[in-house]
Amino acid sequence: MERTFIAIKPDGVKRGFIGKIISRFEDKSYKIVAMKMINVTLEQAKKHYAEHEGKPFFDSLIKYITSGPIVAMVLEGENVIAGTRHIMGKTNPNEADVGTIRGDFAQVKEYNIVHGSDCTESANREIDIYFDKSELCENYKTMLEIVMEH
Repeated sequence: MERTFIAIKPDGVKRGFIGKIISRFEDKSYKIVAMKMINVTLEQAKKHYAEHEGKPFFDSLIKYITSGPIVAMVLEGENVIAGTRHIMGKTNPNEADVGTIRGDFAQVKEYNIVHGSDCTESANREIDIYFDKSELCENYKTMLEIVMEH
């Protein structure tokens, strides 16, 4: 099974969309392997956005992600990276389809509610930034997994 890192960004938390966003992923039957609300440290933010260091928008990315708590999650499922990115919608909310998280809740690209890993390498790197291995709850079955066994 594939894994991805998802973060409900500070604007999503501040606007009270945590439950609505999580339900979108649960509705798709993705398994939540880890989840916590945290204040992103400067060190975590710089690691998360390392590929953008030196770009004109780097400082604003760091300021934004550290401006309030995020809800960090690890999701697992078949093609979960592509699937969650589809549920989130395009990065620019003005281009995101209605029915996606960004299309329904975000107004501007700089405050687009949610982050999701774009590939396996990014997912592994981002999961390691925000979670220790001991925080991953791997040894349980979702109701869907139990039903599928029978």
